Amino acid sequence: MRKYVIMGIQGSGKGTQGGLLARDFDLTPIAVGDIFRWHVQNHTKIGAHVRRVMAAGELVGDDLVESVVRQRLDQHDWNYGFIVDGFPRNHRQAEFFLESYDIDGVIHLDLPDEEVRRRVLARRLCSRCGMDYNLIAHRPDVEDCCDVCGGALVSREDDTEQALSARLHDYHTKTNPVLELFRRKEFVVSVDARPDPASVQETIRARLRLSSEEPGLIPRG
Repeated sequence: MRKYVIMGIQGSGKGTQGGLLARDFDLTPIAVGDIFRWHVQNHTKIGAHVRRVMAAGELVGDDLVESVVRQRLDQHDWNYGFIVDGFPRNHRQAEFFLESYDIDGVIHLDLPDEEVRRRVLARRLCSRCGMDYNLIAHRPDVEDCCDVCGGALVSREDDTEQALSARLHDYHTKTNPVLELFRRKEFVVSVDARPDPASVQETIRARLRLSSEEPGLIPRG
């Protein structure tokens, strides 16, 4: 069984890289952002709260995030392991996670702020089916129109310059100390997220010593 956390600023490719690992190694992907977006799209009480927080460019409070993660992991449907995206985001969440679950490693996707801005502000979301697009790497066949369902493409509510600046500030002040905590425990593998997705994935697997036959191991020292 393999249990990983994947970390990186928004736009660093966590969903893509985590999805590839989940597909090829039978890991259950647990994306906190996707869980919250489901609540928003289904107009739940949690969704209404999350919508207000996201629109302000802030991060959802620790208590709610921890509750959602705990409920998801308590389903125990991850027979071959899991890969968590979007958690932990600060020291308190990291302590909670390390106390509750044994993990095999943390994958850190490193991306400079200027590249984050370029990628994030180019993202679009289908207003009808939720399909993700990026005007840099994944453009629709018809401008502003979803290839799958024909719905209109819109920017995410939290993909604004103001909201992005707030998230970058939060990331550097709160999440970077989490990486240092994990590094002290020799959990972290840092990977340059600027190359193409296939190259990034190849580097991740090499650093984790992943193969279809052997369990993933974090190199020590």
